[in-house]
Amino acid sequence: MIAAQAKLVYHLNKYYNEKCQSRKAAISKTIREVCKVVSDVLKEVEVQEPRFISSLSEMDNRFEGLEVISPTEFEVVLYLNQMGVFNFVDDGSLPGCAVLKLSDGRKRSMSLWVEFITASGYLSARKIRSRFQTLVAQAVDKCSYRDVVKMVADTSEVKLRIRDRYVVQITPAFKCTGIWPRSAAHWPLPHIPWPGPNRVAEVKAEGFNLLSKECYSLNGKQSSAESDAWVLQFAEAENRLLLGGCRKKCLSVLKALRDRHLELPGQPLNNYHMKTLVSYECEKHPRESDWDENCLGDRLNGILLQLISCLQCRRCPHYFLPNLDLFQGKPHSSLENAAKQTWRLAREILTNPKSLEKL
Repeated sequence: MIAAQAKLVYHLNKYYNEKCQSRKAAISKTIREVCKVVSDVLKEVEVQEPRFISSLSEMDNRFEGLEVISPTEFEVVLYLNQMGVFNFVDDGSLPGCAVLKLSDGRKRSMSLWVEFITASGYLSARKIRSRFQTLVAQAVDKCSYRDVVKMVADTSEVKLRIRDRYVVQITPAFKCTGIWPRSAAHWPLPHIPWPGPNRVAEVKAEGFNLLSKECYSLNGKQSSAESDAWVLQFAEAENRLLLGGCRKKCLSVLKALRDRHLELPGQPLNNYHMKTLVSYECEKHPRESDWDENCLGDRLNGILLQLISCLQCRRCPHYFLPNLDLFQGKPHSSLENAAKQTWRLAREILTNPKSLEKL
């Protein structure tokens, strides 16, 4: 048993050093190319409208606010200033979303975003995005990369297609630190020892973002109140959770396997599903020793089996907001197809670790 486990870990490490590292290097190169174009567009936006200040900056070889959705798809979060005059209201009526309401006694005119406040005093995510979309469309025509970048049509999101190869979504957002949303108040679960109190404090200190984008849970049927809502996002908190042991290595292997074998019609699976399942696996295996390098094979198998279970049940709960289903709106046939493909992959890796050389 130990010999089989060691063999699997050996082949997984080889896979990580060859396939995952080359994937990372290729994506880093793409990110540099993409960020040059996005920065140029945002500079142009800022000239027209100084309230939209580009927050895309490079720190320690990574770009602040950039998320990799897949090797050809990215999201850049544009942090807006001055949320101060609004109260954050998170009553759970819209899973995964919250609203920003003008604080009592505050005048509209005190807000930098005065014309985006609705009659009932809410700062409208949709109105801000709509204005931003118009500005980006104008900037694309003026910027120095206008020959290689164009707006993606037929969406309320702000998406750019670059060199006909990459898609970048630019999402206006507010950064919320020093508070933790009520809809995530159950976390951490009292009966689970992971993460320890120090890590919990660090994670909560990272806070969360409020994004202006279409809600998962609304699935196209938006009333005006709902389209004014902001989407909760926990990228920095999630990254902090995955520090230590072989957690990040495990996620890298899962991402590479997804890119190579689970990029399927209907796009049932993305990197975020993988990240979510690694967090759940950490709860199931709370001891640090469960994430030693020699446990990499066991953890990977556990996550692949959990993924198959989620696909078969057609439900993948968000880690911090379990009422939010990350498979919402995905075609059932594509989830079934993904379950079959994941099962083939898991069986292949488990029964013949050497097959990772060809996967």
